[in-house]
Amino acid sequence: MAGAIASRMSFSSLKRKQPKTFTVRIATMDAEMEFSCEVKWKGKDLFDLVCRTLGLRETWFFGLQYTIKDTVAWLKMDKKVLDHDVPTEEPKTFHFLAKFYPENAEEELVQEITQHLFFLQVKKQILDEKIFCPPEASVLLASYAVQAKYGDYDPNVHKRGFLAQEELLPKRVINLYQMTPEMWEERITAWYAEHRGRARDEAEMEYLKIAQDLEMYGVNYFAIRNKKGTELLLGVDALGLHIYDPDNRLTPKISFPWNEIRNISYSDKEFTIKPLDKKIDVFKFNSSKLRVNKLILQLCIGNHDLFMRRRKADSLEVQQMKAQAREEKARKQMERQRLAREKQMREEAERTRDELERRLMQLKEEATMANEALMRSEETADLLAEKAQITEEEAKLLAQKAAEAEQEMQRIKATAIRTEEEKRLMEQKVLEAEMLALKMAEESERRAKEADQLKQDLQEARESERRAKQKLLEITSKSSYTPMNSSTTALPTDLPSFNLISESLSFDFKDTDMKRLSMEIEKEKVEYMEKSKHLQEQLNELKTEIEALKLKERETALDILHNENSSRGNSKHNTIKKPQAQGRRPICI
Repeated sequence: MAGAIASRMSFSSLKRKQPKTFTVRIATMDAEMEFSCEVKWKGKDLFDLVCRTLGLRETWFFGLQYTIKDTVAWLKMDKKVLDHDVPTEEPKTFHFLAKFYPENAEEELVQEITQHLFFLQVKKQILDEKIFCPPEASVLLASYAVQAKYGDYDPNVHKRGFLAQEELLPKRVINLYQMTPEMWEERITAWYAEHRGRARDEAEMEYLKIAQDLEMYGVNYFAIRNKKGTELLLGVDALGLHIYDPDNRLTPKISFPWNEIRNISYSDKEFTIKPLDKKIDVFKFNSSKLRVNKLILQLCIGNHDLFMRRRKADSLEVQQMKAQAREEKARKQMERQRLAREKQMREEAERTRDELERRLMQLKEEATMANEALMRSEETADLLAEKAQITEEEAKLLAQKAAEAEQEMQRIKATAIRTEEEKRLMEQKVLEAEMLALKMAEESERRAKEADQLKQDLQEARESERRAKQKLLEITSKSSYTPMNSSTTALPTDLPSFNLISESLSFDFKDTDMKRLSMEIEKEKVEYMEKSKHLQEQLNELKTEIEALKLKERETALDILHNENSSRGNSKHNTIKKPQAQGRRPICI
């Protein structure tokens, strides 16, 4: 009895020690994951688990987002997951997204997984028209997206219509022009073909480098009211705070860079921005909800921290990550060069093989033609021999007839008739016989000459037959030599030089190598700046080309604003600098 009670107590104690859990579903831009979390877990515990699962180390850009009452919210790291205002049903869904954006994607995004997640998120925002993108830039970005997905362009593989099922352009751009899907595909493919040799991570980085210059890139917009009750939009991004008209999200009325803001605070629903320059008035505004105020403050604090962090020396962790990224980039570059060499050698071997096969076919055709010529020569020789024999027999027959005519003439002369008339008739017959004999002799001579000529032709035909047989023997000896050449030009997979290349690819990252690599990277940056001018010319050329197909009545307000900004020469960066020149005057919005 006591033993049974003890066993029940131990079982119940084990049952009590087992922690309570709940299920969480995490959705990234291209996958979904489910985790079993303990009730006591804080937001940081769940966030760290997701980052470890993804192999992500640049965690400061990301967060776990959820929606509550049509308002976006982010999971707080120091607060329990279940203490957040999340739905009670399971699994509880969070979206793993970029919360903060870099100023310069190429310099700040180190890991390939970080670049890929940013690429997917920015691409979706452009396609969903949350980021305004002009038509010509949309085509260029689409070409880099195709390069990232399909690799190098191959006309034998990527045939007309291969992009029919792909979503590559915003619907606004498609509706703005009288262009068929085939016309859009043709223009995207033309640029896609120019990206040959770029790996997936390089194509995605080129996409981000273009997208980060778009006016709405990385900006979080919030509806606010100023002290006069005027409706405005507040934009928060990596560069600072911006105030917009509700109808113009491209060009801010005024901007506050992070390095010119002394303090940001809010009380209930009122926000206060205090500039460093005390001569500039304090800017105050109100938002609609307390939850929105908290979100604005979170984004302000996070973006300001990253802004200051970028202007300091990299931490040891970031330095290690960048060093590893450089080594990985160098290793991949070496691997790509090796693959390119192997591909080039393979293509050369295939070209040599095709040339040998073409030559072999040519030799076979020549041998066939020589064989046919030989057969024709043999047939001609047989016909000439037969004709010569027939002519010889005809000559003998004519000679025999001539002899018979001569005998007849002699017989007629021996039996001449005495009478005058008979004599005359006999003379006439003799004359006719003589003429016939003369004709027979001439015909016999002609036939003899013809027989001689036929014999000569027969001799020439046999000589031609001998030469044709000799040429056939020469061609046969060449074709028997061809396989030896083709065997020496087999595909590079069997060549020992490939193994030598593979074995010689050991790479020792010494200081000199790192310096050389840094110089190469700087050289690439200079080349990129030179190429950017050519890229802008291409964009302008495409814009001019498709301008005639534009439907003016379908232009949106953002299209009109973007065209006005372009005509004035305004861009994302110089519009932010304008308020600094006006910063000495009081703010009136």
